[in-house]
Amino acid sequence: MRVIEHLVFNLRDSAIFNPEVQVTPSCILWSDKDRQWEAVISRLQSELGELLVLGDYVPEKRVGPAIWLRCVIAGKAPDVSLPAERVPVLYLPGVSRQDLRAIEDCPDLLKPLAELQYRGVIWSQANAKDWTIMAFLKSDQGGMGLDVAQDNEAKNAMQLALYRLLDEELELLKGKRLNKDYFNTLLTGGDPVRDLLQWLDLGDAFQTTRGANEWKAFVEVCKSQLAFNPQRDGILAGASKLAMREGPWHSVWERYSEAPKRYPNIPSRIRQCKPPDLGIFDTPVEKLSGWPQWNEEQEKLLQHDLLALNHLPAHKARKRVLEIEKIHAPRRDLIWAELGESPLALATKYLAVVAEMTKTALAAGSVSDLQAGYATHGWRADDAVLSALACADKAADIEAVTAATRAIYLPWLEESARYLQMLVAGSSYPGGTIADAKC
Repeated sequence: MRVIEHLVFNLRDSAIFNPEVQVTPSCILWSDKDRQWEAVISRLQSELGELLVLGDYVPEKRVGPAIWLRCVIAGKAPDVSLPAERVPVLYLPGVSRQDLRAIEDCPDLLKPLAELQYRGVIWSQANAKDWTIMAFLKSDQGGMGLDVAQDNEAKNAMQLALYRLLDEELELLKGKRLNKDYFNTLLTGGDPVRDLLQWLDLGDAFQTTRGANEWKAFVEVCKSQLAFNPQRDGILAGASKLAMREGPWHSVWERYSEAPKRYPNIPSRIRQCKPPDLGIFDTPVEKLSGWPQWNEEQEKLLQHDLLALNHLPAHKARKRVLEIEKIHAPRRDLIWAELGESPLALATKYLAVVAEMTKTALAAGSVSDLQAGYATHGWRADDAVLSALACADKAADIEAVTAATRAIYLPWLEESARYLQMLVAGSSYPGGTIADAKC
């Protein structure tokens, strides 16, 4: 059962009577001096076809002055029809039970309703007080018997989140501590981390798509759970904290890492912030991997190192490629690789395969031995070269991968080819020549 269903049931249940000694109540009076329920009345009217509201004359919304309400429940208002089997409910915003009881002091606008307290029933607590939201949630006598915090912040958040609370399942609320964090999270849609990432991505556009209550709840959740005030601290402060990944922001980063392409503007936000300085015991990957500008610097260094391989003999170039691979391999696990910002780190993985496969040339044995050698491992060098080149699309990156490939792959290729030529010169290609073929 949802909260709204329990509320509707409780309201209707107040009209139950003993037909042996009583007549059917003419109406159910719902007084609400502080107007706590007013924000959700239109929502309740969709569930309660018999719910009428005291106010200005708007019959299509079942709202009107006291004398009109009297006409409706008497069946004398042709512009409104109520369910025949239901007792009408009259919601009275800004009116307390005491206002109705003090008939001689009752405002003229309310006097037509005063006598209904005797022909009808008043929906109230067991102690005859009006039902407040807090009382309805906490009371185990007609209410829901939930564990609700009673501090002012919780009360304010509860008031703002009431509309969302109506659709919550009552069974799921039992056993929970309903405090300000719960209500604020409920108001923001139940996923504050997603909302925070959307705010970091969209900036001011995020706030404009939210109502005032939702934005206020979002700010309160961030203050409570992340010690961060979006309204006061701003987008760049949030982007910096995200990149730092410290404390509760680590879980925010983990969520961002799951789908970074959903938030295309976050990297540019982080680029506008200054990365932290490394401490004596800090490692760059642990401290700076959340900063795209650090990843860009690493790509530039890698580009320089790959171009420098051109000046090394093949055996030293291969050794250097394997060293470079160990340095940059961790960057392939960062979100920057997923976002396409680490092409050379990806290419280095394949260049390392080329370096391993080309340590020994295919330059020994017979033609059959060369065939077997290429079929078992030589082909992997060719495949890795193509894969490395496929990782780069910018001219500077293609140049770097090409330079590394020429340094470690071309000597192996030439040595293997010359040996094969030597074998062929001494015998022939496999299968003989066309001159030896028999017709």
